[in-house]
Amino acid sequence: MAEQNEEPVEVGEDDTDNPNYKPPAQKSLSEIQKLDEDDESLQKYKKTLLGEVPDPPVPDDPRNVIVKKLAFCSEGRPEIEMDLTGDLSKLRTLVVKEGTQYRIKIYFYVQREIVSGLVYKQKITRKGIPVENLSTMVGSYGPKKELNCHTTTLEDVPSGMLARGTYVVKGVFTDDDKNKYLEWQFGMEIKKDWQD
Repeated sequence: MAEQNEEPVEVGEDDTDNPNYKPPAQKSLSEIQKLDEDDESLQKYKKTLLGEVPDPPVPDDPRNVIVKKLAFCSEGRPEIEMDLTGDLSKLRTLVVKEGTQYRIKIYFYVQREIVSGLVYKQKITRKGIPVENLSTMVGSYGPKKELNCHTTTLEDVPSGMLARGTYVVKGVFTDDDKNKYLEWQFGMEIKKDWQD
């Protein structure tokens, strides 16, 4: 990463959090399936919504949500992927062209229980000064073997001589209950053009 000495950036509460929202009481998937067992139509409906509970895709990992990778996507360019399952301190610095538009794709598994209100938060700083905060509602997911993918809305990379330089991007994947499934940090260097 380009600025190794920069202090870690906290991604915390922001003005997009609704202080009046109260998440529902957490119930396990088996508790939900056992509710109203005598109501045949409700059981069929739950089976349609929840399906059969699959074996976990990563059975040796006790976590319910496993964030696998992140991809930086800009039209006309190949996706730049980061593996989020290894040593997160060794994530590389992305070099991006000023003035381009981009999206972030996050790939993740939900293994054992329904997860409610997943949120991706991203904070960008430059020399310790906050530049941008992004909070994206990812949604609620039930367990399945397939990898889930969430794509953020289109964002703009700043442009101009003053915008060029190195930034720190810190991301966190959390839910309604404020469980943090993964936090990571990487560098982003804005240049006049792409580095091929």
